[in-house]
Amino acid sequence: MTRSRPAHEPLFNAPATVLVVVASIVGGYLLQSLSPDPDAVVSALGLAPLQVAQGRLWGLLTVMVVHGGWAHALLNAVGALAFGTPVARWFGRSQAWRFFAFYLVCGLLSSLGYVLLHWGRADVLVGASGAISGLMGATSRLIDRPGALAPFRSRTVIGMAAAWGFINLLMALRWIDVGSGGAPIAWEAHLFGYAAGLLLIAPFSRRAPAVASF
Repeated sequence: MTRSRPAHEPLFNAPATVLVVVASIVGGYLLQSLSPDPDAVVSALGLAPLQVAQGRLWGLLTVMVVHGGWAHALLNAVGALAFGTPVARWFGRSQAWRFFAFYLVCGLLSSLGYVLLHWGRADVLVGASGAISGLMGATSRLIDRPGALAPFRSRTVIGMAAAWGFINLLMALRWIDVGSGGAPIAWEAHLFGYAAGLLLIAPFSRRAPAVASF
């Protein structure tokens, strides 16, 4: 026996705001891959610490729409679906702008942290994983207490932070390179983004409909 899906049930159960983020990741890489010169797109939109040092600041944000390959882009898209959904629902449909602002600020801070650690280097960073790490950090405070933020001492918050830190240690040691195509993974950006999401979900929520608590 099978159960049919009710007619009113949406095909995608993720909030529209999350689907916009997913579209920016997948669509951005699609345009990049269709370009006659994909390397030129990466050079123009990727994040090079040397270029930031020279005053080209837009790379701190545009880095989120360029990726190193389909595996990289799709992995980030899945991450956005998984961790963006609880954050978007926390802010609510009427506060969708907060979700987008939160996502961009996490991405900005992850990029900035990477630049400060690699100031003046010419290597190029691509991908939205810093911002998605911010969504992950925020989610760690949302899954224990419906309608409220879990405290930093929560077992879930501590456990997710420890797990993500350990995974990024393996990335730093080049023992994990899922989706990177063999290129070095910017684990530093992941950690800055995660910390940003963990810490900033409360300030971003203070005027949201739900009441945040520590």
